[in-house]
Amino acid sequence: MTATDETLTPSAALRARQRPLKTAYKEDPASALVTSTATARVDQGTLTATVPTWAGDVVAGLHPATGGDGAQACSADIVLQALVACAGVTLSSVATAMGIELRSASVTANGTWDARGTLGVDREAPVGLSSVEVLVDLDTDADDDAVAKLLELTERYCVVARTLTAPPPVTVRRA
Repeated sequence: MTATDETLTPSAALRARQRPLKTAYKEDPASALVTSTATARVDQGTLTATVPTWAGDVVAGLHPATGGDGAQACSADIVLQALVACAGVTLSSVATAMGIELRSASVTANGTWDARGTLGVDREAPVGLSSVEVLVDLDTDADDDAVAKLLELTERYCVVARTLTAPPPVTVRRA
């Protein structure tokens, strides 16, 4: 942020930060394609997968509903955590762009999955999350119409929410 940006409203400062990116992406759409990567180290002996993250390693293991002891992270929980992180950042950015002050805000995601599918107990039972609900708790003076628009745009621009809503094909293959 430059010295002149410090005098801008948060909304104007955000627009100033994003303007050159938006211009570049309009001029060269291919430059907007970003590849994100995550890698897990698998340990068959402990039935875990360790994922390095910016905050340190996350060790994922079996959920207690599938034979784990609950000592490791559950992959479904990690998906929901990614969703609330993305929705929270998107909510904050959209609120800033709209000029809506959030005194406080929290985002909670609840997901349901059927352990029978994961364990192969019932071939008809789904594998994976079968429903996800995102709850946004806001403390703001914005009116109901502005809040409705804020939530609509948060859902529209949240990468993880859009990915879950319209999933891309996933291919598992040998490297």
